[in-house]
Amino acid sequence: MFKSVFTKYVTAFALIIGISFVMLTSIISSKVRDYAADSKRDDLRWFAQTVHDVVSYGFHESDEEQLIAYLNDNRVALTGILDSVTRREAGVMLMVTDTAGNVILSDSEFATSGISVLPDSIIGAIVSSSSYEGIDNLDGALKTPCILYGVCLTDQAQHPIGAVVILSTYASENELISTMNTTVVMASLWLMLAALIAVYFISDRMIGPLRSMITASKQFAKGKFDTRIEVSGQDEIAELAAAFNQMAESLDHIEKMRNSFLASVSHDLRTPMTTIAGFIDGINSGAIPPDKHEYYLGIISSEVHRLSRLVSQLLDISRLESGDRKLVLKSFDICEMARLILISFEQKIDAKHLDVDFLADDDRMMVTADQDAIHQILYNICDNAIKFSYEGGKLNVAISRHGRNKTEVSVYNEGVGIPAEDIPFIFERFYKGDKSRGLDKTGVGLGLYIAKTIIDAHGEEIHVDSEEGKFCRFRFTLSSSETVGKDPAER
Repeated sequence: MFKSVFTKYVTAFALIIGISFVMLTSIISSKVRDYAADSKRDDLRWFAQTVHDVVSYGFHESDEEQLIAYLNDNRVALTGILDSVTRREAGVMLMVTDTAGNVILSDSEFATSGISVLPDSIIGAIVSSSSYEGIDNLDGALKTPCILYGVCLTDQAQHPIGAVVILSTYASENELISTMNTTVVMASLWLMLAALIAVYFISDRMIGPLRSMITASKQFAKGKFDTRIEVSGQDEIAELAAAFNQMAESLDHIEKMRNSFLASVSHDLRTPMTTIAGFIDGINSGAIPPDKHEYYLGIISSEVHRLSRLVSQLLDISRLESGDRKLVLKSFDICEMARLILISFEQKIDAKHLDVDFLADDDRMMVTADQDAIHQILYNICDNAIKFSYEGGKLNVAISRHGRNKTEVSVYNEGVGIPAEDIPFIFERFYKGDKSRGLDKTGVGLGLYIAKTIIDAHGEEIHVDSEEGKFCRFRFTLSSSETVGKDPAER
């Protein structure tokens, strides 16, 4: 029945609000009823004491017979007094009895009830304790139980000679409670309606983006990554929608890169294979003369090495992502490694007439890392720096202390640089910027991704700074050897 989150959310709030209002109404009713009952008892005590004082003030004799005579002689006046008291409170009845419970004098309303004698239990309780309070229906003489309060009349020697008894129904209290309950229920219903409307719109505001995300996710499953969620507000839902859009953009970008990668790999595999097959067929068929075999075999060898590099990069990615490639950490001289790499590029550097600077804080700077992996990274970065440098431009390799326990390696070149819009994606898998595609026909956009993955595995950082058409600088950090064995927090 309640399948959607929206339905569950609204239903839960409706139940909470409804139960809260029921509890509130019950508590208020109980408190009001108790207060009204206490007020009623206080009023009855006051009424009974007032009549007691009136009767005692006018009666100065000392026996029960004289009390009865006094009450009968002054019946009209005293009845008027009793009526004036009972008119102040609805449902109140007053009477004066003798010690046997016989009603001698009463107000007009009680006189019509036909009750002439009160139960012995009530009179006995009043006489024995001077006053009595309870709830009684006079042995069934009254239709509903009433609050009863009695005060004993005594002579000058404090001997009981009669009693003043007052009865009151719950009519006024019940009417008050009924009116109050009606008012509270109506107010609660209006408040509940307003709350449900507010909850409805708030819930819809929260659930709406989730519905959009569900729809977008289904589109993603079909390979359509152009769907975006409308972001409004600055709450957690808006942050989630923004994060979802960022994920969609990343998926869209990865999908484009994947397609580009497949096209690039297909092209890079097909081209050398076509070249190799063509030259081999030419040699086998005799179309290529024997004196040219060595030249074309050299081309075939170059293309085979190119295929080998591509396959090696793909294998490296597979091993890195599966965790099969384990880092072998050891101490080595990063300055010596950088010098040897620059020497290996001597022919390419001379061919472009590059102005090379090598800067280091010390002749020997020991770092702890996987030596082969760092060599692969630095070699790849230097190769790119030379490849994309301007003719006669600068090439700087700098190694410096970075903070207290880090060593930073920086490779700078003057060249085409990297467009600002490409920098956030430069370390992503299969990425190739337009400039790169124009100058580099052999890469497939895996070298920098591999470099970033290896640096991350070391727990270090790699960054790029560039200005298109002017320069590019790659920087990465390594742990200095003296930090080996220290807690990562200390490093």
